[in-house]
Amino acid sequence: MNPSTQDERWGARLWGALTVLCAVIFLDALDVSMVGVALPSIQADLGMTTSSLQWVVSGYVLGYGGLLLLGGRTADLLGRRRVFLAALVVFAAASLLGGLVTDGTLLIAARFVKGISAAFTAPAALSIITTTFAEGPARNRALSIFTACGASGFSLGLVLSGVLTEIGWRWTFLMPVPVAILALIAGARLLHRSDERGEGGHDLLGAATITAAMLLLVFTVVEAPQVSLLRTALSAVGVAALLALFVWWERRVSHPLVRLGILRSAPLARANIGLVILFGSYVGFQFVAMQYFQNLLGWSALQTALAFLPAGLLVAVSSTKMGGLADRFGTARLIVAGSIALLAGYGVFLQVDEHPSLATMVLPGMVLLGIAFALSFPSLNIQATSGVHDDEQGLASGLLNTSGQVGGAVVLAIVTGVLTSGSEGDPIGRFRAAIVVSGLFALIGLVVALSGLRFRSRTAEAAEERALETV
Repeated sequence: MNPSTQDERWGARLWGALTVLCAVIFLDALDVSMVGVALPSIQADLGMTTSSLQWVVSGYVLGYGGLLLLGGRTADLLGRRRVFLAALVVFAAASLLGGLVTDGTLLIAARFVKGISAAFTAPAALSIITTTFAEGPARNRALSIFTACGASGFSLGLVLSGVLTEIGWRWTFLMPVPVAILALIAGARLLHRSDERGEGGHDLLGAATITAAMLLLVFTVVEAPQVSLLRTALSAVGVAALLALFVWWERRVSHPLVRLGILRSAPLARANIGLVILFGSYVGFQFVAMQYFQNLLGWSALQTALAFLPAGLLVAVSSTKMGGLADRFGTARLIVAGSIALLAGYGVFLQVDEHPSLATMVLPGMVLLGIAFALSFPSLNIQATSGVHDDEQGLASGLLNTSGQVGGAVVLAIVTGVLTSGSEGDPIGRFRAAIVVSGLFALIGLVVALSGLRFRSRTAEAAEERALETV
């Protein structure tokens, strides 16, 4: 542990290192959402079919969600700084390639490689923070800033994409390149040099099976709307078989990729479920909202992007406050409050019609969703990494990020199926039904969050009873 992290005031070097990590997670999150508004321009310029166009988005999700666990464990074993910087080089190169290609297949390949690089930078960055800042107020403050930057990147991605697409869709790929290069140079100078590596060897079979399972799972849910039920069922059986093989092997190997005992942590389990719900339901809602604003209402890319601006700004300006709120109220209460705001935000958008009101639907709905992300996202990250040993911080981070990406793919597939299965003559009804799906997931998230609040209360009562017995 760097001694300076124990001080209440952070030095310039520590702030600089945190800024580098925040910049990279901002870029990772930005890439998840920024390409969305640019898709029609990409399709027209490269002559891609609608079925191949979806892989511009799905290719990134496949690389990111499929390799996060491997990325987190690799950071623990080979050194977090080393893995972070190497993956950042790949990210910059893939971004440049994506902005220069003239072929749709190469663009999809570049997106896949970018997803892979993010699968290594994201857990490495998070574990650098959790092993640099002492658990408690210092770590909570750092994590709140870090995760708020990630949430801001995702929320502002559509806004920035709308602006850049007006100039040219290639700028949505080229813009991250100079930022990544600057982060690489600064990171090499500011991130703490350490030759510390985790104990144990490389679990190659475990890495292969869990990576194959995650890739096949994401591929299955993305392809489900376009293929037969039998093919989807067979793919699901394949996922289950790979997961069973993974669990069987991890219980027997001497140095497992995932120590299964870490999953017995109730806070970690609730945090993972919470991020599945938060990220998954919002990705589904975002897809529906984009279709509603652009296809039904005829809004431009920039108008659509500006509709999401209130949520992004709210998350961005609240970044420095979440750590203090977590210290004061605890993560469980903040997650419950965020879950309520998420459910209320989706409820507001059930007012969708052909003449939406900015004052009574769009603005209040987006503000509520912004509040939900501002409260829940940092709190879930704090909850997931609290009490985890330093040599497993990368693993905990990888598990959490995997949950978010897989949740996004699964819920998006369900929402897309609902949106496309209704009557062609009733688009409003289909939009409402799809939003209801996101709302139902948000309701499940609220139930899980409330169970965490009850668990915390029982734990506190038990601690008080033990204290009385010792008096």
